[in-house]
Amino acid sequence: MTVYGNFPGSRPRRLRTTPVMRRMVAETRLDPANLILPAFVREGIDAPVAISAMPGVQQHTLDTLRKAAVDAVAAGVSGIMLFGVPLDEKKDARGTAGTDPDGILQVGLRAVREEVGDDLVVMSDLCLDEYTDHGHCGVLTGDGRVDNDATLERYAEMAQVQADAGAHVVGPSGMMDGQVGVIRDALDQTGHEDVSILAYAVKYSSAFYGPFREAVGSSLTGDRKTYQQDPANVRESLRELALDLKEGADMVMVKPAGPYLDVLAEVADAVDVPVAAYQISGEYAMIEAAAEKGWIDRDAAIMESLLGIRRAGAQMILTYWATEVGRRLTARR
Repeated sequence: MTVYGNFPGSRPRRLRTTPVMRRMVAETRLDPANLILPAFVREGIDAPVAISAMPGVQQHTLDTLRKAAVDAVAAGVSGIMLFGVPLDEKKDARGTAGTDPDGILQVGLRAVREEVGDDLVVMSDLCLDEYTDHGHCGVLTGDGRVDNDATLERYAEMAQVQADAGAHVVGPSGMMDGQVGVIRDALDQTGHEDVSILAYAVKYSSAFYGPFREAVGSSLTGDRKTYQQDPANVRESLRELALDLKEGADMVMVKPAGPYLDVLAEVADAVDVPVAAYQISGEYAMIEAAAEKGWIDRDAAIMESLLGIRRAGAQMILTYWATEVGRRLTARR
């Protein structure tokens, strides 16, 4: 036999011969503990409401939210990230439903903590967009711009009420400058020193958020390009990452996940805190839609997409498939 380089002595295929062999030498492993379930709780409904753009995902009642939390625990999932969907008539320019102790998100947080205690890490989305009648993530100036510093005052209030309601972790997602530091101060000054901050340090202005607008009943007009990051940039994101860490972030997030695996890898290499990535609604919808058409193997595509996010450096993955995948991984053990 002709020798080419190290062939035939070197044959990498030897380590791919059987499923057990491939499992044994796998460099990256996905575990239920890596997964966090995003969940929506909607005010004023007595039955869950399906989200048409996200097959299999729904806006929960308090009762079905409790069950989703219990199911996530049983599947070995580590956390649940809650988003509130208020009644339209409760939305206003300042998003006051978001800081009402009896607002839907705070009620949902209390319900989940009552149901599962510390068996799940209960996380809350800290942003005004679900609660404003204009759909932006902050308070607007008279000429329609998002007022960064006025919005920070509202975020400080949100942090306190969410922590009071039982959140283990708050996730500021509005991309205001200085938000992590202001929230850390607000938590510490109200006796919530143990509540963690999962900073959306890297959050791009993305076309893949589309289905999420339906999920939270968004009232947005216009776009969020003046505060979310430019998809063309990496250095900008690394700068914001450094600022969030300096302000006291306990964990950091990259969002979206799939289109930004290169950024995720750079973030994971740059920090010494846990790194999360959010596999967002559009990523979910594309796989579900292609699978429904019979164009891809749904289960295999889900697992491959999550494994890629994990390989790029995410220790935690927010995914709408968290409970399903957690069950599947547990069954394989």
